Amino acid sequence: MVTKKELDQMVEKTVKDIKKKTKGKKAAYAWSGGKDSLVLGEICQWAGITPCVLVISNLEYKAFTEWVEEHKPPELSVINTGQDMKWLAAHPNMLFPQDSKFAAQWFQIVQHRGQTKYYKEHDLDMLLLGRRRVDGNYVGRGDNIYTNGQGVTRYSPMSDWTHEQVLAYIHYYNLEMPPIYDWKNGYLCGTHPWPARQWTGSVENAWAEIYEIDSFIVTEAAKYIQSAKDFLENLE
Repeated sequence: MVTKKELDQMVEKTVKDIKKKTKGKKAAYAWSGGKDSLVLGEICQWAGITPCVLVISNLEYKAFTEWVEEHKPPELSVINTGQDMKWLAAHPNMLFPQDSKFAAQWFQIVQHRGQTKYYKEHDLDMLLLGRRRVDGNYVGRGDNIYTNGQGVTRYSPMSDWTHEQVLAYIHYYNLEMPPIYDWKNGYLCGTHPWPARQWTGSVENAWAEIYEIDSFIVTEAAKYIQSAKDFLENLE
């Protein structure tokens, strides 16, 4: 659907746009290990931007963190916002959000909080994101740049990329994807802390999906969360 020539023209256009909009600015990019950020990272490096940040919590899939350790960009900084099992037990509404309101809160308390910390600590002028319009993401107006109330300026150079173009880049340049995409609803869920898993239909289904991915997570969660304990008891 996308030829190598067409893809490389899009890459060249995007690199040129990044160079123009980041000229004279101290910039870095956000890297999540997801398909969009994998492509963003490559394009940013071609444009001469190498510092990047990954924001995580203490509620990550072990298989994902191991993949990150093996495939992370050379200049990656990792910020951990600290949410753990005890925090999750105290915030039950954040477990497997069934509506967009609580799902969005995960991005606020993890990614956005961590990105702001990194932005301030490194005295940045701009943080580049892999957000795209076809995913329904806000990317700003016109120039794909916006500054929020905390003074963080975000720029989404891939805003007009299609799903096919992203996957074409991954295909033609042989990028290795994290294990999340091999799991159920991997392309829907993307990279995420395991309690932020969406589209499960019910808490019981969610625990079943998590158990299939990593049973140890459910075993540990059962020490703090009743629904996890109930799920394990029903297995017996």
